[in-house]
Amino acid sequence: MKKTILFIMALVLPVVAGAQVRFAYFSYGEVFGSMPEHAIVQENMKKLASQYEAETKRAEEEFNVKYEEFLEGQRNFAPAILNKRQAELQEIMEKNITFKEEARRLLKQAEADMNMPLKSKLSAVLKRIGMERGYAFILNTDNDACPYIDPAQGTDITAELKELLK
Repeated sequence: MKKTILFIMALVLPVVAGAQVRFAYFSYGEVFGSMPEHAIVQENMKKLASQYEAETKRAEEEFNVKYEEFLEGQRNFAPAILNKRQAELQEIMEKNITFKEEARRLLKQAEADMNMPLKSKLSAVLKRIGMERGYAFILNTDNDACPYIDPAQGTDITAELKELLK
């Protein structure tokens, strides 16, 4: 992200060195987090995550019961039964691991899907503001992308964006 911004600035600034470059900046995370829809997404994600957690817990409990039964009876099992039960336990454990990995992937994808309309809405507002005010670019100041911005040169539009997106 930093490299992209620096690259763009390296291309734009020399061309307009004599002209005043107008730009704005804002905190993407702060604005995104203040959107009312974001709270709804977070609540939906909590519900979905709790469903996956409940299923994971149920599967772990099932495995534990079978494992305890195996431990209690392993001395009395014939070798073929012992091998069969060990294979069953191994299969259950592998399925549980696979489910946990798939659940993480599905949660991440669900969050991205739920956030997509919010990101599109924010992008549309940024584009509109940029075009209306003649900004050459609008910077995202999150994650130390821009460690210093001279407030006399650029405009902080964080508060305005938060208000527009309510």
